[in-house]
Amino acid sequence: MSEQVDGRRRKGEERRRLLREATMRVIGRGGVAAVTQRAVAAEAGMTPSLVSYHFPTVDGLLSATLAAVNDDWVAALQRCTEHDDPLPALAALVADGAIDPSRTVDAEYELFLQAGRRPALRDEWVRWTRALDAVLAPVVPEPRRRAAVAAAVDGLFLRCWCDPAPWAAADVEGVLRALVPA
Repeated sequence: MSEQVDGRRRKGEERRRLLREATMRVIGRGGVAAVTQRAVAAEAGMTPSLVSYHFPTVDGLLSATLAAVNDDWVAALQRCTEHDDPLPALAALVADGAIDPSRTVDAEYELFLQAGRRPALRDEWVRWTRALDAVLAPVVPEPRRRAAVAAAVDGLFLRCWCDPAPWAAADVEGVLRALVPA
C-alpha cells in the first residue's frame, strides 16, 4: 500500500512542478495578469480541474511558483556565504543570473513585484531579503548600511537584466565595493 501512496505522491509532486513551470511561462508571455487556472492548465497540457485540485486559488499557484523560484535563489545566496569574501560570488550571481537563458527572470521579477500587492507572496520576499542579509552581514555589519547595499543588489539585478549591454561580474562587484565600507 505504501508504494501506491508514494507513487501517487510522486505523481502529484511532478504535476505541481509542471504547473509551476507552466505558470512561469504564462507570466513570461503575459504577466501575472494572464495567470488563470485555465491558462496554466492549457500551458501544462492538463485540465483546469487538475490545476484547481493542486492549487485551489491563483494566489496559491503564484505563491507556490514564487517559492520554487526562490528556493533556487536562496540556495545560491547560501553558497555565497561559504566564501570568506562573499562579494565576488554575489556579484557573479547577480550578473550571471540576470542574463542566464535558462532562467525566466522577467517572470521572476514580476512575481517578486507582486509581493507588494499580494500578501500570499510576501513571505517569499522576506525569505529572499533574509538570505541576502546573511550574505552581506559579514562585510557590512551596520544594519542600515547593509539594507542600503541589499537594495543596491536588488537594483543591480534589474539593471543587469534590462541593460542592453551585459554587465560582467567585475562591474557588479565594483558597484558593491563602492558601497561597502573598507
